[in-house]
Amino acid sequence: MKKLSLLIFSLTAFVTTGQEMEGFQDIRFGVKAGVNLATVAGDDVEETAGYISFLIGGTAEIPVSERFSIQPEILYSQQGFTQDGTVSVTDVNGTVTDNIALETTGRLDYLIIPIMAKYYVSEGFSLEAGPQIGFLLNSKFDVDAGSLTTGDFGSTTLNLFDNTKKFDFGVNLGAGYQLNSGLNFGLRYNLGLTDIFEASDAKNSVLQVSVGYTF
Repeated sequence: MKKLSLLIFSLTAFVTTGQEMEGFQDIRFGVKAGVNLATVAGDDVEETAGYISFLIGGTAEIPVSERFSIQPEILYSQQGFTQDGTVSVTDVNGTVTDNIALETTGRLDYLIIPIMAKYYVSEGFSLEAGPQIGFLLNSKFDVDAGSLTTGDFGSTTLNLFDNTKKFDFGVNLGAGYQLNSGLNFGLRYNLGLTDIFEASDAKNSVLQVSVGYTF
């Protein structure tokens, strides 16, 4: 929470300062928040399901021409995945004595910086694409394990920050619509290009739905 509070404070200062800067009247600053439907994918990744989380941050739109602009952003983004599986327990003779169900939720928090190129197809409606870099803030796995025979479950949280790569690179594709009032809506897909973990080829895959306001 301290990290999130500090981020919100920094973004508020970022927007306020930007509005007061002279000579940058054409740059429009804003804020946005939204929902992530995240997962991970890779050749050595077993089937995973989506992890629903959130994003929040600030934006700055820099016009280049009447229809084209550049939009850098600074966002706090919660990402991750969920995964269910089973592990067999055997005795010394190799006989299966029990099966353990595993329910895993991987939580990966990033400070991400997308640099989006926006093209306005019509008034208010834009298509966008651009690269993104992410800085890892947190990497924890919540694991629930229990016997399929007895139904007894236990849970634990693993801190995997040291086993997770600290930088994440990806590309974004999306679309947006902005009202004359400054209220705007966005749909974006982030495809990770680099491995998340040291010992796996898992990559981030995130669908984002957001709402924002441009000042």
